[in-house]
Amino acid sequence: PVHETYARDPRFKIILLPQNVGKRKAQIAAIRRSDGDMVLNVDSDTILASDVISKLVPKMQNPAVGAAMGQLTASNRDDSWLTRLIDMEYWLACNEERAAQGRFGAVMCCCGPCAMYRRSALVMLLDQYESQYFRGKPSDFGEDRHLTILMLKAGFRTEYVPDAIAATVVPNRLRPYLRQQLRWARSTFRDTLLGLRLLPGLDRFLTLDVVGQNLGPLLLALSVLTGLAQLALTGTAPWWTILMIVAMTGIRCSIVAFRARQLRFLGFSLHAFINIFLLLPL
Repeated sequence: PVHETYARDPRFKIILLPQNVGKRKAQIAAIRRSDGDMVLNVDSDTILASDVISKLVPKMQNPAVGAAMGQLTASNRDDSWLTRLIDMEYWLACNEERAAQGRFGAVMCCCGPCAMYRRSALVMLLDQYESQYFRGKPSDFGEDRHLTILMLKAGFRTEYVPDAIAATVVPNRLRPYLRQQLRWARSTFRDTLLGLRLLPGLDRFLTLDVVGQNLGPLLLALSVLTGLAQLALTGTAPWWTILMIVAMTGIRCSIVAFRARQLRFLGFSLHAFINIFLLLPL
């Protein structure tokens, strides 16, 4: 239906590839046949606010900026308890992690639902982007993070624009959500190796941020395993471990609820159970 609606519209150039070759090669095919100064990437399950382009373009007027991303929300937030948690998770990822990284001009992953790129920078990086291999095979995941890392590696700034809002469909069932998180985790850990080489030239905060993103889950897993070992070997509950996790979760959610002026973020503490009992083992 989309093709039928827009194929004859002179404002649009429709590219039909002979088969499904994946997101990365589809992006590259479009970029190589385009001629605009800016390229806006939008995932197919995303709806943009009407002013997204006018919010992103001013940030791109600085020639040092290679990419800028907008704020993500869940368009199906009210579907289930899980989609409500994911919507809060997106708010945290954008307005804590990306916003902090953006203060130093180095957002580590410009998310696919809403990301604007400088075309001249993209053209320069396309060959590297297309030829990424992982364990001897062409990579078919983690496109957004890898392209952002390549931008930073080439010396461009990457920015976050909170006023550019994009609503995207999120998983409303646990199994698809876990598959999505596993795919993203693989991308994070793999591209951290590439990102580590950038850290000496970036702000010290970003070193702390990258180290924390990778060591944090491992330390939490170690704490949980130690607590389970204590329970199994001594028959006593690991109260200090439990109290520490509860306290850290409560403090974080309280701060976010205050910053966002929304009490619903206190409910994000429930995500700790998903994190500890499902995401960490996965």
